[in-house]
Amino acid sequence: MNPTRRQFFGTTAALAGMAVAPGLLLTEIRQANSETQASSKVRWGMLVDTTRCVQGCTACVSACNTENGLSGRIGPDDSQWIRKIELKEKTTGRALSLPVMCQHCAEPPCVDVCPTGASFKRADGIVLVDRHLCIGCRYCMMACPYKARSFVHEPLHDQKPDVPRGQGCVESCTLCVQRVDRGEGPACVEACKAEGREALLFGDVNDPNSAISRRMREAGAKQIRADLQLDTGVRYQGI
Repeated sequence: MNPTRRQFFGTTAALAGMAVAPGLLLTEIRQANSETQASSKVRWGMLVDTTRCVQGCTACVSACNTENGLSGRIGPDDSQWIRKIELKEKTTGRALSLPVMCQHCAEPPCVDVCPTGASFKRADGIVLVDRHLCIGCRYCMMACPYKARSFVHEPLHDQKPDVPRGQGCVESCTLCVQRVDRGEGPACVEACKAEGREALLFGDVNDPNSAISRRMREAGAKQIRADLQLDTGVRYQGI
């Protein structure tokens, strides 16, 4: 996408939004949304320990739905930001159960293909979608190798004020950015801990002394589709 084409789409989307809400400058909204505590000194990440994640447990999925105002219905009725995947090794018969969500790549393909700049990566590594700029083209959904994004087909009601969503927009796991900016961890991590499994670990992967960095070094954490060289913020232990 060349700069001229990207600028054209961005301007068109902004003008469309202004027609719906006269006097509302979407560039101002985007600027306000970006005024967070995000710093490039920190890179938030998550480690999934597949040896502790068990088949049939959906505590992380339920917590995500509750925290972000998702109905839990799959398909055109609503979005799914985290899903459980069941795997089985053909040679050994070993079964694995693991949650898959937006991998918060350092080199996110969803951002590369977005014509309006709606898909963006914060300074702290969290990949987000600005619903005010999203035109629903769904290029990002096609570009994501993890099938981690959903499209909002139906009107939304009773939204949570700190988790804005919108019909006609694409969305995905935000690592519960609203909680992170309050100094808390993602809801899925807390739910897994409450279940006594502690299969999910969240923290700053830029800090070599953080718990997540130490565990990654010790466990040899791996990326899903490491061959794509996306440098994912979500890593998996035991795969």
